[in-house]
Amino acid sequence: MSCPDPSSVKLVVTSWNVNSVRMRLDHVLRFLGEARPDVICLQETKCPDDLFPSAAFRALGYPYIALSGQKGYHGVAVISRLPFSATNIMSFCDKNDCRHIAVTLGKEAKAGAGIVIHNFYVPAGGDIPDPEVNPRFAHKLAFLDELMEWQDRTRPTAAPSILVGDLNVAPYETDVWSHKALLNVVSHTPVETTRLENFRAASGYVDAIRHRTPEPEKVFTWWSYRSPDWAAADKGRRLDHVWLAPDLIPSLADTVITKETRGWERPSDHVPVSVTLDL
Repeated sequence: MSCPDPSSVKLVVTSWNVNSVRMRLDHVLRFLGEARPDVICLQETKCPDDLFPSAAFRALGYPYIALSGQKGYHGVAVISRLPFSATNIMSFCDKNDCRHIAVTLGKEAKAGAGIVIHNFYVPAGGDIPDPEVNPRFAHKLAFLDELMEWQDRTRPTAAPSILVGDLNVAPYETDVWSHKALLNVVSHTPVETTRLENFRAASGYVDAIRHRTPEPEKVFTWWSYRSPDWAAADKGRRLDHVWLAPDLIPSLADTVITKETRGWERPSDHVPVSVTLDL
């Protein structure tokens, strides 16, 4: 009888745009208590680093925290049960607006040691899909272009890595409730979806959710606050992503979208997206 490899590990990584970590701290702690991922990557924390509620996460068994936050807007964080051997923050479009943070898992992660986790919050882009009249949309397109430049410089999938975050683009036809209705709506316009898919393809990253739930099945991670009954209408979009470097795909054991959090009191409009790797 073969013995299990003592260095093997199940690694669970979650991505969640919480739309203010202090306002929804109870939600995040509830999710962590129930799901117990090893690493959770948050976006839109809207919190300067010195006010981040780190003590609450440490008390729950998540002592390792990497932050890039600011007052009122944007912000990303990585909260982990596993230590980091390195952290890194990148800026895009000549703005220090807290849209990226990366961590490298330390040796205590056993088979997961050395995996780099990139946590991104891509600009939403406003409401008008025209960069000539909407500076926010121009910023979004420039950010996506710089992602391609980053890939060309660094080849992030050359080593084991995971890219997660609110990428604010629903790339496929069945990533939105109606492809036809949303073709000219920011997050699903061809100029955005083409840029994101070109970046993903050039980098070699594999879309973990679509790897296990291929089209034509509809998959959503975001439902607008504007809908009076979001669950009944189900007019969602898949804006939140987890991508894996090709070498990690054989270890992909599960993907989960925790839709029920959208029904909690005063929820985020995004829900957690998780992957389990059997390393």
